[in-house]
Amino acid sequence: MYRYGIWLGNFLSGEFGDSVRFRVPVADILWSRLWNTAILGFWTFAIMIPLSLILGLLAGMREGSKLDLVISVTFIITTSVPEFASTVLLSAIFVFGLQWLPGMSSMSSGFDFKQMILPVLVLVIYDFGYVTRMTRASMAEVMTTHYIRTAVLKGIPYRQVIMKHALRNALIAPFTVIMLQINWLLSGVIVVEFFFAYKGFGALLLKASLNQDIFVIEACAMVAVFVANQ
Repeated sequence: MYRYGIWLGNFLSGEFGDSVRFRVPVADILWSRLWNTAILGFWTFAIMIPLSLILGLLAGMREGSKLDLVISVTFIITTSVPEFASTVLLSAIFVFGLQWLPGMSSMSSGFDFKQMILPVLVLVIYDFGYVTRMTRASMAEVMTTHYIRTAVLKGIPYRQVIMKHALRNALIAPFTVIMLQINWLLSGVIVVEFFFAYKGFGALLLKASLNQDIFVIEACAMVAVFVANQ
């Protein structure tokens, strides 16, 4: 208990100890890696959120239609494919086949947006299905409510019914799911970051675990818990 109290006091003051693997203070590598993952998460969310909301709303507005069927099948397929499979598939197509994109995202020569494309694409493909599915279900439920049907029967333009009445309630559940994806992104990018040699939080946690770097593992765990409770 005494040793834990000392460690907690040091942690609160920003002293996380020294890394066994990297032989530098943990703080020197932790914050930079966390920032790199934040950049990856920003671009993932910037693409995934508009894409999933638009597709989910279109599917929910036309429940049972061909468009709904196509969108539903698409997000079921993408969600069922794990990250390690999609990384290999996309790399085989765009890196080795077409040779359009680099196979590594180490950013050794500075920030390169081209190196961000594959990691972001893998995360978007895997994650957008969850938000799309929730958006579709929420929108489909709202479209069957009495106040929406009443508004349509009164002759209010359909566009106005959707924009002013349906969207307001249909987006509550999806945005709750979106906020929960932050926790997944923080710890769930390990495969993507390791595969593409991206120096982020997930890759740091994996290397620390493989090398039994206790101080780095403790710091990463505390950061993950702090983010999860926000």
